[in-house]
Amino acid sequence: MKYYFLSDAHLGTQAVENQRKHEQKLVQWLDMAQKDADEIFLVGDIFDFWFEYKHVVPKGFARTFGKLCEITDKGIPVHFFIGNHDLWTFGYLENEIGLKVHRKPEIFELNGKRVFVAHGDGLYGEKGGFSFIRAIFHNRFLQKAFSLLHPNFALWFGKKWSNHNRKRHDSENVQFLGEKGENLIFFAKKMNETQHFDYYIFGHRHILLNFQIAKNSQVIILGDFIHEFSYAVLDEKGLKLENF
Repeated sequence: MKYYFLSDAHLGTQAVENQRKHEQKLVQWLDMAQKDADEIFLVGDIFDFWFEYKHVVPKGFARTFGKLCEITDKGIPVHFFIGNHDLWTFGYLENEIGLKVHRKPEIFELNGKRVFVAHGDGLYGEKGGFSFIRAIFHNRFLQKAFSLLHPNFALWFGKKWSNHNRKRHDSENVQFLGEKGENLIFFAKKMNETQHFDYYIFGHRHILLNFQIAKNSQVIILGDFIHEFSYAVLDEKGLKLENF
């Protein structure tokens, strides 16, 4: 059995010069993965901004959706974990595209390994502005209020915010903060005190990391599909990080 993991493509971001080429590269990756994948895991922030109305969805991404439909129509499960940029999905990705949408961390048994999968935001008690904004974004009443705005304005505003946030993130020196500095490592170690997982797989941080926290227990951070074009593969030999 073979499983593929990818996160943080941020389709639609203005942080890349050629958005069409960026999307085509993701489609090429999906085409490669489907050749021998038993399941595919998209671990958050696949879109730089996504908000669904009852009868309206953002334009674009036709090549991505076409490829995903091709994969799910073949019966290959594709798991979609919401990130902090694309959490506002309310049925379209499930019902039309056939994705299995996850709104919280999930535990899987894959090739005899216990695997904890999450995008990574909100797991370790962030404080300050990020925590406040996250609470707003996940508030059902405020989501409903946002949906009352005209789609032309709401989607324009959402994309402007998202691209501003992405550019600010890209201007930072994103690097491994060390065993004591990485909050996702701290979270995984706390989890491992009460239950064992062979792999913790996260996105969100935009760093490429394979870090052992205990015997037979590793934290995997998937990098991104903007600069690193990285992903992970789990098969009977174990898990490895690759670049596409």
